[in-house]
Amino acid sequence: MPTPTPPPASIKDFESAIAELEAIVKQLEGGDLSLDTSLALFERGVELSRYCHDQLGAAQRRIEVLTERGELKDASRLVDDDPER
Repeated sequence: MPTPTPPPASIKDFESAIAELEAIVKQLEGGDLSLDTSLALFERGVELSRYCHDQLGAAQRRIEVLTERGELKDASRLVDDDPER
């Protein structure tokens, strides 16, 4: 079975992406940031959110394959390669 696509160089793994995303939300909710800083954080948040969404989708597809067949199958062909997401 092929290995999953590695995260972008700036994202270590799902858990660290979630932690960073939570920190960004707290900073943005604080409201004490410049417009440029807010936009940069928002852009990073979108990148992290897309990465997490893709990872959760891949995990869901693997679970679906497991529950349908009762054994692990290669689900890499089910991964959506849409670069716009």
